Amino acid sequence: MMPNDSDPKALIEAARVAAGNAYAPYSNFAVGAAVQLTDGSIVTGANFENASYGLSLCAETVALATLNAQGRLRDVVAIGVVGGMIGDHGATGTAPVSPCGRCRQIINEAAQLGKRDIAIFCAGAEGDAIVEYRLSDLLPAAFGPADLGLA
Repeated sequence: MMPNDSDPKALIEAARVAAGNAYAPYSNFAVGAAVQLTDGSIVTGANFENASYGLSLCAETVALATLNAQGRLRDVVAIGVVGGMIGDHGATGTAPVSPCGRCRQIINEAAQLGKRDIAIFCAGAEGDAIVEYRLSDLLPAAFGPADLGLA
């Protein structure tokens, strides 16, 4: 796999596995994210809720914070995101889930640091439908490190 090639199906599958680790006792909505790096490796995250709702973390934020801790935030090439209501046998639903506004802004941090328009693949917890966006589609005229002279 070339550094900027992405396999949407592999990212979505990794995100679905990650969604199985979601801690979502309050919303019952599991979200998984899979982030592909320039070397082709994938790092995942799952949403992590808290009784103090404002302290909850989205799956994309968990994955990107993990990459930041590894010094790899600027290596992000693509992200797969899935989500669905938690049922008796895991997350369910076929409607594609896209990153929330906060996550779009956090993804933008990685995009500007890496100087690339990150591909974002969205899917439901089940099914074959995958919708592809570029970060610039989901967050036009974004504010980030470049606006502060840092990227």
